[in-house]
Amino acid sequence: MSTREQNDRIALLQGTLDLLILKTLMWGPCHGQGIARAIQRQSEEVLFVDHGSLYVALQRLEERKWIRAKWGVSENNRKARFYSLTEKGREQVTEKTAEWRRLSRAMGLIVDAAGPQGEEA
Repeated sequence: MSTREQNDRIALLQGTLDLLILKTLMWGPCHGQGIARAIQRQSEEVLFVDHGSLYVALQRLEERKWIRAKWGVSENNRKARFYSLTEKGREQVTEKTAEWRRLSRAMGLIVDAAGPQGEEA
């Protein structure tokens, strides 16, 4: 990966990774590598999830009972843990999505605001 590609990526805000994982699992069960690839693909290669961060987040979500894991075999015939949403996790998707929309609207209001003399910053 080029330095330009690395610079084009955006660091995730605290709590954002949880929502990205939960939203990805709305499409069905998936293993960790598949979750990371789906997030990268869906974000048009802007968001890259470090595996260390991903597995810490998956463990945290499992402890909160928002996801569950069971062993299975991946598409390349390797043993992998497949994660799926729980009912509690589905509720969190709704709640966290609403929070993210409020945050992004507020950010938009500030970023797009006109300056003191009606000029954009």
